[in-house]
Order: sequence, then structure tokens, then C-alpha cells
Amino acid sequence: MTDEAEAIARLADFIDEDFENCVKAILQIKGRVVVTGIGKSANIAGKIVATLNSTGTPALFMHAADAIHGDLGMIQPDDFVICISKSGNTPEIKVLVPLLKRKGAQLAALVSSTDSYLGQSADFVLNASVEREACPHNLAPTTSTTAALALGDALAVSLLEARGFSSADFATLHPGGSLGKRLYLKVEDIYRQNLAPHVKENAALKDIIIEISSKRLGATAVVKEDSTELVGIITDGDLRRMLNKYDSIDGIRASDIMTASPLSIEPETYAAEALAIMQNKNITQLIVTKSGRFEGFVHLHDLLKEGLI
Repeated sequence: MTDEAEAIARLADFIDEDFENCVKAILQIKGRVVVTGIGKSANIAGKIVATLNSTGTPALFMHAADAIHGDLGMIQPDDFVICISKSGNTPEIKVLVPLLKRKGAQLAALVSSTDSYLGQSADFVLNASVEREACPHNLAPTTSTTAALALGDALAVSLLEARGFSSADFATLHPGGSLGKRLYLKVEDIYRQNLAPHVKENAALKDIIIEISSKRLGATAVVKEDSTELVGIITDGDLRRMLNKYDSIDGIRASDIMTASPLSIEPETYAAEALAIMQNKNITQLIVTKSGRFEGFVHLHDLLKEGLI
């Protein structure tokens, strides 16, 4: 683990003019980035392709062995090829490189041996040199694949920043799962599925209890007598505290037991922000208001159901 950590730290010294020019070249292409490799490098190539695609750079994976048996047809002159190889001298790479050159695509070598055949043949060299593998025999690709992956991530992030790729852009490419929902799901997308318990300021205790129990959210909003402007909230906890506070509950009104000026959230707020507020305040629901007027409730269970927790 220490060997791999040190190798990644040393990569910062290899971010040079070739790396910068590689980023600039990719930004100018009209085609796609095609990442290729063989063996463990092919696995790293697949992950780099996934990262590029998810951060706004269209990319394809091409296995180096399959490329020389027909898959080379996916390469177009406007594409940019990144070839990953530790040694840069494997037989498949030596066969593939001239074919790529003939296709007219630009070629970047992501290698540990910059003076290898691949390193010398490429238009750009992404230096992923390592001193040794973490394997005790210095044989199994371990440190070298970690370095290649880190350098690929650095390339993807550099392209992301150069494109001005925003969190909103990210959300459009990640609509599924909790990650995507954190980036695009808003309170207005979920609160309308709930009932909207609310009572007037002068509501009697019986009406308050019926409203809370029938709507099953554990609380009710309190609004003004003549409008839907929010003035307070009453929770089932407030009802319990009321029983301890008052000897007689006759004549108790909503305004007597409500919590005034409660926390609320606007419909266009991201659901992830609603979750953060609930977690910070240790509450299970938030009132939804629009310009101060009561709209409904968003509950912790809604966010749980959406997979945000």
C-alpha cells in the first residue's frame, strides 16, 4: 500500500507539457477518445473510459487484442486514442500502433517506460513511471496499474475543468441512483405525494388531534385564520408536552401550543438540502412553503424511499 501511495504522489512530477498538450488536443477533436490496452491495462482502460464518459468526454473502450482482429474498425480519423501499457513493448501493442497511425487518429501513450516502442511512437506521452510493483516479486501489475488509473483520472478531471463541466451537467449524465437524485431531485418532485395537514390558528384541540392522526405525518402546520400564510407547527411531541404543562386542556387553541416560525423549505430546493437540514436539526419532516404560504410537507421517509439515505 505504501509503495502505491508513494507512486501516486510522484506522478505530480510527471504532469508536464506533454500532459497539457494532450488535454488541449482532446478538447479540439470532433470524434471520441478511444482507450485501449491489454491484460490488466485493459481493465484500467475500461474504468478510464467510464470516468471520461461521466464527466463530459465521449469515450470508447477497445481491447488491444480485439483491435487487431477486427475491432480497429471503430477508430475514425477524428478520434483520439490513448494506449495503456506498462512496458510499451508487448507484441499486440507493436502490431497495433502502426495500424492506428495509418488510421490518422492522434495517439497518446500512457506508459511506465517512456523510451519504449509505444512511448517513442506516440504523439503524446503520459508518464506513469513507477519504481517497482507492490508485488514482493516485482512482477504482478499493482503499483503500475494504480499509477495508470490515477493518471487517467487526472486527465479526466483536467478535461472536466477545461470544459467548465458543472454539477448540473453531471446530473444530466447520472439520472439514476442516489448520486443522480442528489444532483437533480427537488422537493417539488416529492412533497405533493403526501397529505398536507394544516389547521387555523384558532383551531380547537380536538381538530388538531384529528388532523395530525388522520394525515399520519406526526405534525400539522398552523396557518393564519384568513390565509394559508404559515405561522407555526404542532407535532405529536407538542401534544405530549401540552399534557404535562396544562392542568386543564379545555379551551386550548392551536396558537397556544404551536412552535412559531418553524423551519420551512421552498419547493425548488434540492431534496438533498432538505435531507441535510433534517439531519442537522434532528427532525423527521419539513414544512414546504412558497413565498411564506403553506404548500405541504416533505418527510424523511420520502427521502429514504428515493434512495437519498
